[in-house]
Amino acid sequence: MAYDNPIPGFDTYNTNNLRLWRALPSKEFDLDAYSSANFTEAVEQRRKAEDLSAVLYPNDATYQGKELRLRQQYFFVSASLQDLLREFIKRPNYKWSEMPEKVSVQMNDTHPTITVAEMMRLLVDVQRVGWEEAWELTKKCCNYTNHTVMPEALEKWPVEMMERILPRHVQIIGEINRRWINELLEMYGDGPMIEKLSIFEEGDEKKIRMGNLAIVGSNKVNGVAALHTEIIKKETFPEYYKWACDKGEPDKIVNMTNGVTQRRWIHCANPVLSAIFTKYLGSQKWLTDMTLLKGMLKHKEDPKLHAEWMEMKQGCKARLAAWLKEVMDLDIDQDALIDIQIKRIHEYKRQLMNCLYVIHRYQTLKRMSPAERAKTQKRVVLIGGKAASAYVNAKIIIKLINNVSKVVNNDPETSPYLKFAFVPNYRVSAAQMLIPASDISEHISTAGTEASGTSNMKFVMNGGLIIGTMDGANIEIREEGGEDTMFIFGCLEHEVPGIAAKSKQGHYPVDGRLQAVFQAIRNGDFSKGEPDAHQEFCSILDRLCNITAAGTWDGDRYLVIHDFPSFCDAQARVDAMYNDKATWCKLSIQAACSMAKFSTDRTISEYADVIWGVKPAPRPCGDAGAPPPAQALPKPKAAPAAKGADAPAAASPKPKAAGKDKAKDEAAVAPEDPPVWIAVEDEPPHKKGDVILGPNKPLPEGFVELGGKALMPITGGGAVCVKKVPQSQAQQKA
Repeated sequence: MAYDNPIPGFDTYNTNNLRLWRALPSKEFDLDAYSSANFTEAVEQRRKAEDLSAVLYPNDATYQGKELRLRQQYFFVSASLQDLLREFIKRPNYKWSEMPEKVSVQMNDTHPTITVAEMMRLLVDVQRVGWEEAWELTKKCCNYTNHTVMPEALEKWPVEMMERILPRHVQIIGEINRRWINELLEMYGDGPMIEKLSIFEEGDEKKIRMGNLAIVGSNKVNGVAALHTEIIKKETFPEYYKWACDKGEPDKIVNMTNGVTQRRWIHCANPVLSAIFTKYLGSQKWLTDMTLLKGMLKHKEDPKLHAEWMEMKQGCKARLAAWLKEVMDLDIDQDALIDIQIKRIHEYKRQLMNCLYVIHRYQTLKRMSPAERAKTQKRVVLIGGKAASAYVNAKIIIKLINNVSKVVNNDPETSPYLKFAFVPNYRVSAAQMLIPASDISEHISTAGTEASGTSNMKFVMNGGLIIGTMDGANIEIREEGGEDTMFIFGCLEHEVPGIAAKSKQGHYPVDGRLQAVFQAIRNGDFSKGEPDAHQEFCSILDRLCNITAAGTWDGDRYLVIHDFPSFCDAQARVDAMYNDKATWCKLSIQAACSMAKFSTDRTISEYADVIWGVKPAPRPCGDAGAPPPAQALPKPKAAPAAKGADAPAAASPKPKAAGKDKAKDEAAVAPEDPPVWIAVEDEPPHKKGDVILGPNKPLPEGFVELGGKALMPITGGGAVCVKKVPQSQAQQKA
C-alpha cells in the first residue's frame, strides 16, 4: 500500500510527493485455518507481510535477519520501480526511447542496487522490451552513489539465498555478468581484471557483489566528497575506473560533495542567528542563495556584530542547558566550552578516542591543585548517536562513555571544570538543540575512512569550529573557511599504509598519557563494579595494544594509539584559542559565512545538471497550457498635454485629414489609463477579474513575475496569479 507525503518547498509553490510503502498480505485472514483451530497460522500471512516494512534495516547478524533484509530491500525497490513504470506508460504515445529523459533512479549505497536486476525483469519479462534495449534503458536511468568505503556498505549476497528468494533475478544477473565479462575479455584478455570486475565472487560461498552490479548497471557513479571520490577511483573500484578511462569515459565516476539545508539547520534550528544574517544582509534572500552570506565577512571585525554573535551563542547554550536538565537531569556551566560529537557510533568515527581523551583530561585535573584547576578552561563534552543493533563493539563504547561520565560528573573536585555525557536517543530534534550551542565539534575519523560527513557542515553553519582530521568533507570545509578555523590533527590518508607497515615491524609506540588512561581502565576505575563491563572494556584495550597489527582488524584498526598524542595537542590549542574571545568570535563568523558550498541547493543543482540531466521548470500561471502573451505589458500611452499657466509651450498640432475617426482624436487627448493588476484565476477569496492591486500601488514583498504574469502574496497567506491590464479594461469589484 502506498502512503503519499507532500514535501513542500521553501518560498515556492512547488510540492514534491514522497511515496512510502507498507507491505500487506494478499489474504488478510485464513478462515479455514482459524476454523481448524490453527489460530497462529490464520494470521501468519499478515505477520510475514508486516515484517517487511515494520522496521527498516533489521538486525542481520543471523541468517534469518539477512534474509529479511534482502526481502525488505527487494520489496521497496520493486514497489517503487513498478510504480515508476506505471506512471511512465500512462503517458499518451509513450516511447521507451524517451524513458531516460523522464526517469532517473538514484541508488544510495548498495542497499537498493537490486534495482538493476529488477528494472531488467520488469522491462524484459513484463513489458516485453528486447534485452539490448532494456539494458541500455536501465544503464541510462540508473545511477549509483557510494556513501561510505566501509565493507558493510558493499553488500554481498550468498547466491544460495538469492536463488531461493529471487531465482529469476539470479538468472538476469548471470546474463548481465556473462555479457560484461565478454566485453572485458575483448579488452584485457583473461586475468585479474576479470576476477575483480565480475559481479560474482568465487569462494567457499559464492556471492553476488552488489557494488559491482551497481557500477555495471549505472550511467554515473559518484562519491560524496572530493577525497572520498578519489578513494573510490584508487581503492574501492580501481579496476572499474581503469576500464572507464580505457573506454574514454573518465567522468563515469564524479564527485558530488554532500550538503545540508540552511533552512533547517540555521533558520529553524537557530532563529536568532537567522535574524542576524537577515539584519546585516538586508533581506532573507540568503535562505535560497547562501553565497550571499559572504557579504557578512566584511563585518567579521565589527565589535557590534561580535556582541550580537556572542549573545546568540549564549542564548543557544542556555536553551541547551535547560534541555539537558529536563532530558538527562544534567547540570552544565553555560560559560564552559561546549564540545560535541554527534554521529553514528562506529569505530572508524573514533568516539572511543574522544572518551579516552576525556579520561586523560580528568586525570590531569585530578593531579592539579584547586588553584591550578581554577585557571583551566571549563569544558562540557557531549557524545550522541546510535549504533547498529548487532554492532557489539559500538555498544561497548557507549557503555564505557556512560560509565566514565558517572565517575567524572560525580567527582566534586573536577565536576565544576569537566562534564561528560552520552546524549540518549539522538535524533533531529535533539540535534537542533545541540548544534547551535556548540563551540567546538569533533569530526575525528581516521583519514581515508569518512566519506563526507554532514554534521560537520551543520555545526560550522552555526558558528562552531571543528577539531578534526583531514578526512571527508573536513578538507573542503577548511578550504572554504580558512585553515585557522579548524584544529587539524592526525595522520594523512596516504600515510596510513606506512604506519601499518611500521607496526608489523613492532614500531607502534603508545604515548605515556594514553598508557595512564589504559591503566585506569584496567584497574577498574570506570567499571562501576560490573565484571562483565570490565571484561569488555579490557578486551577492546587488548586489541588496541596488539602493536604488531595496527591498521588491521586484529589490532588498532583505526589508529587510535597513533593519533592520540596529536589529538591531545589539538585540544590544547582549542583551549588556548577559546581564551581569546575576540579571535574566537571572528573565526566563528568567518567559518559560518563561508559555507555556501555545503548547501543542499548547490548539491542538488549539481546532481540535476551532471547526473540527472534535469533543468529548472518555472511554474505555469493561469490557464494550463496557455501560451504566454507575445508582449508582457501594454505599451504606455503618451502623457496628456499639461494645462494651466505653468504648462510648457506645445508644438502646434498637424492639421488632421478630413474624415478621420473622431474616437481616435479623443483618445489622443484622453487622461492616462494607469495599469492595475487583476486576478487571472479564481483564488479564494478572489475571483477571476478582481482588481488585486490598484494603480500606482507598491508591489508587495514576495512578488514574483513570470513571463508577463505574476504570483502575488495575499493577506492571510497564499498567493494569486495576476496580470497587468489598463484600468479601463478592469472590472472593479468590491
